[in-house]
Amino acid sequence: MHPPIAESVTTVRVNYSETDQMGVVYHARHVVWLDIARTEHLRQAGFSYRELEARGVRLVVTDLKLRYLAPARYDDVVHIRCRVREARSRRVVFDYHLEVAESGTAIAHGETTLMCLDQAHRLSRLPESVVAALQPAQERGPAR
Repeated sequence: MHPPIAESVTTVRVNYSETDQMGVVYHARHVVWLDIARTEHLRQAGFSYRELEARGVRLVVTDLKLRYLAPARYDDVVHIRCRVREARSRRVVFDYHLEVAESGTAIAHGETTLMCLDQAHRLSRLPESVVAALQPAQERGPAR
């Protein structure tokens, strides 16, 4: 198992196709960025989606909250800070903070809740090793 991570930071650069007629990032693109950040956070915790699916684990988004605070524009570099707020046997809640890298301006705050399903799409349990690796820092024991 990888050392616990309290927060991961994923960086994306806004490309022209992600902007709308007002010259700002189209609102739905933020949801894609959350997915990218969550996937990278899992990878840094030691689990890729591919590996989880090979083990019969499916993580599906059941809830999404996104609060837009300021626009991101073409060519901005955006940092997406991702952390796990809650990791239980059947559910994981991720929190996100998006900001323009150069200025630190907050763009959005988000949250996703994922439930664990098996290959037949029935509610299932996450492997204990996954739950342990994703525990928020304040719930973990001392680092070893």
